[in-house]
Amino acid sequence: MSWLTTLSGYLTPGFLVLSPLLSYSDQAYSMHRAKSSAGFSLDIPLIMLVASLLRIFYYPGAKFDIALLIQSLVMTVMQVVLLKIALDHRPAPSSKGGDAAVPFAKVNERERQRPFNFWQWRSPKPYWQFIMSLFVGLVACELLLSPIPSVYQGYSSLIGYIGLAVEAILPLPQIIANAKSRTCKGFRFSVLASWLLGDSMKMFWFFTSKTTIPWAFKLCGIFQACCDSFLGVQYWMYGKGLTEIKEHELPSTATWAEPKADIFAGGRRRGTSVLQAQKTT
Repeated sequence: MSWLTTLSGYLTPGFLVLSPLLSYSDQAYSMHRAKSSAGFSLDIPLIMLVASLLRIFYYPGAKFDIALLIQSLVMTVMQVVLLKIALDHRPAPSSKGGDAAVPFAKVNERERQRPFNFWQWRSPKPYWQFIMSLFVGLVACELLLSPIPSVYQGYSSLIGYIGLAVEAILPLPQIIANAKSRTCKGFRFSVLASWLLGDSMKMFWFFTSKTTIPWAFKLCGIFQACCDSFLGVQYWMYGKGLTEIKEHELPSTATWAEPKADIFAGGRRRGTSVLQAQKTT
């Protein structure tokens, strides 16, 4: 068991650092190649960007394992790229004229209206303004509160727990989207596989590592692992949906042609019988 713990101590940190690239590069390339982000929930970049930024600013007060900090930095860059691609290839409105002239207007009629249309904006600009405002706000709080240890420690723990809780609900938007559409089309299996593999490695490492892993990471990791497992059940149940009717489910050409052939043949037989009767008479 000790050799497994030692091996996990070397492999898991490396996997965690690379996991943002392993998880989302295929999704980004798929959307770029298809020129469409249909089926991909824009809430995923939102959740991961907020969670990663909060975790980055949680580090000075918690001093957790450096691999988790590097993972947050890599994740931030990856999610910025993913959001850019998703917005560039967001499905266009189906109708013409009126609101259709505005980018991203009524992209999804089934999408519920949020207060102030949060993260459902028509233009890409508000998305980047929100992310930049969050970053500037965290920098300002860090500079203002870090000189006050009594206040800063509580603030650091607060943003840490919020960040990890936000990350833990990452699969929920995709689970809800899959349940509504009853299909996992647009959600890459490679993303799901990397999530499940990462969960199993993280859980083992979190509870066997000799480095500092706060309980916030462990509790939120358990919840996220449960959600990812349910997402796996959805993928097994729904797949990519019914996209085409299989050939064997359609009636064969012969089946449709036979009655006509019988009718014509019958007509010819009846016509021949009449001519023969006339010749006899």
